[in-house]
Amino acid sequence: MTSAAKRLTAFAFALVFVLAAFAACVPGGEKGDVLTLMGKKSDMEKSYMKRIFDLYEEKTGNRLEVIEIEDAEYEAEAEKRFKDGRGPDIFMHFNNADLGRFDVSENFMYLNGESWVGELTDSARAYCLDGDGNLLGLPFWESSVSGCYYNKTLLDSLGLKPASTQAEFDTLCRALADIGKTPICWAGNGCSWMYQFALDPVFADDPTLLAKLNSGEISYADIPEVKAMTEWISNAAELGWFGDDYLKIGWSEISDVIGSGDAVMTFIWDTWFYTDFAAGKYTVDDFALMPVFMNTVDGGTYEGGNLNMMMVNKNGGHIKTALEFLEFCATAENYNAAFDGISTVSCFVGQTTNIQSHMVTNASASIEAKERVSTAASKIMGYSADDVCAAFDSLFRKKIDVDGCVKLLDENRLRAAGK
Repeated sequence: MTSAAKRLTAFAFALVFVLAAFAACVPGGEKGDVLTLMGKKSDMEKSYMKRIFDLYEEKTGNRLEVIEIEDAEYEAEAEKRFKDGRGPDIFMHFNNADLGRFDVSENFMYLNGESWVGELTDSARAYCLDGDGNLLGLPFWESSVSGCYYNKTLLDSLGLKPASTQAEFDTLCRALADIGKTPICWAGNGCSWMYQFALDPVFADDPTLLAKLNSGEISYADIPEVKAMTEWISNAAELGWFGDDYLKIGWSEISDVIGSGDAVMTFIWDTWFYTDFAAGKYTVDDFALMPVFMNTVDGGTYEGGNLNMMMVNKNGGHIKTALEFLEFCATAENYNAAFDGISTVSCFVGQTTNIQSHMVTNASASIEAKERVSTAASKIMGYSADDVCAAFDSLFRKKIDVDGCVKLLDENRLRAAGK
């Protein structure tokens, strides 16, 4: 070997040594890689999510690739990606029946021993446990109160009052429709959460009924409240209580409809007013809260918070970095920066910058009496919000009648449950 070749070889070895040493000095050993995080488009665009993503990249120098999937396509697309081995490093999901689409024990890390577990409030931690007590994810989300949020300024100007019974609510909707006001902003274009509000009290108030449904002893068709809900929704649409264009209203349109006063009420949660509502003619100060009424429980109902979890893909290529990202999110300095000014019940024991909405505070006595834990979406085997939404879309478009809708709800549920 010539002297020039020897010098070149020595230089090459030296370069390899330097690069190896540099890589060894990078904390975690995965820092040069992009961490992928996947969630629903509307979820990933929440202000507090954008804050924590930006803060992570700014403080650590690491990069996040946030994969946003259209809400209506999320469950099916995510299921396909995991089956194809293309799951993200971090997967955002609620601890609900749709999580059953995924093989949780095979795809996700149990997080029982993570250093931040003590940062979680008892209720937030309990929400994220599976049936065996394993912690499935970090609940980095808003803990809100869902109900019927109404324009109190508009109602006052019309000499009308909020409702406290189903009959009063129906009378209110009828009165508003009679004077040309759309009573309810119903987001019929792909939005699916409204139905679980109606079903929650049916099963939360009667765990035996839930057990019979899940065991196959009975079906939706055997539960009068399910048909009563379906009939009420169908009739409300026919009577114009949702307006003329409700099938065109999706997530992105709710704010305009409510802020302009084009509709008086909507079934949603308090945090939405601080993360997604863009004030128009009316601001958040013009709204108040009463129960949801959809003909399943006379006094109405509120739904407690559902929490979006950050779950770690155990088959991903960046497990260590993903776990470090969760630790970053669960650090008080960081989550307080993310949730500054956000209306939410605390998910972390050190959470101090969040606020409580006046709507929830003013309705606290009613909420205490009528709030149910989220039950339908999380405890009914085979419950899929997308499937429920699709069944009602067929009803709205007159492809099926009320009985056909209840039948389709049962068929979809049983199929999803593998029965």
